[in-house]
Amino acid sequence: MGRLDGKVAIITGAARGQGEAEARLFASEGAKVVLGDVLDDAGEQVAASIGESARYVHLDVSREADWAAAVEAAGGMGPLKVLVNNAAILRPAAIEDTTLEEYMEVINVNQVGTFLGMKAAMAPMKAAGGGAIVNISSIDGQQSKNGLISYSASKFAIRGMTKTAAIEWGRFGIRVNSIHPGGVNTPMGNPTNDPRAEKEPYIYQAINRVGEPIEIAYAALFLASDEASYITGAEVNVDGGWRAGAVTPGLPGTDFVVEYGYDPN
Repeated sequence: MGRLDGKVAIITGAARGQGEAEARLFASEGAKVVLGDVLDDAGEQVAASIGESARYVHLDVSREADWAAAVEAAGGMGPLKVLVNNAAILRPAAIEDTTLEEYMEVINVNQVGTFLGMKAAMAPMKAAGGGAIVNISSIDGQQSKNGLISYSASKFAIRGMTKTAAIEWGRFGIRVNSIHPGGVNTPMGNPTNDPRAEKEPYIYQAINRVGEPIEIAYAALFLASDEASYITGAEVNVDGGWRAGAVTPGLPGTDFVVEYGYDPN
């Protein structure tokens, strides 16, 4: 038996990258999956390649009407039991160079999209006797970096919204958790497909490489499954040890050699 047999899931941002990996994995574990995205051609192709257990819908996560259509599509496949709020955008810029329009563009997709998704899923999940919502935040929702004023703000917000929803909806059997990826090798995280981006930024990290989308997908699978039946309001880091701290050359416990000609210390 698959770990998601009998469950219907909506996954946003599913036309590529992390969302695509989640959709494929969930379907392979027995779920029927609604793939939502604004990249219609790519989304249709992914759904078609998965087969009869998948359906693509155009879903701008910042629009309530699109969420209503996605929930309706899921209902046509069975009771909605899983939602993965994965869709996100990134617009790096210094604070003084960020316009309000640019800031709100990120907030509307990442933060408002997550809010609308949870709100849309609540009633059908309650009617189904419960469900699991997985919100994709980031390690940049636990810390930040220069250039990430809008992205980090949105990902911090997802942490708080996740906990509020977990508290309010636990009595209905709806679990709500957040995942906090570190660097992930996706079109958003590595848009130029530069091989240096898979290694160089992570040389001081415990697992010194970039993460792959499937590694985030497996964490989402666990939280969506009945194996996580007593987990809600939790933050799951999938970051290769980024948040644990840095390998420090010169101190005991490492044979670290700087390979790239620089040392941030």
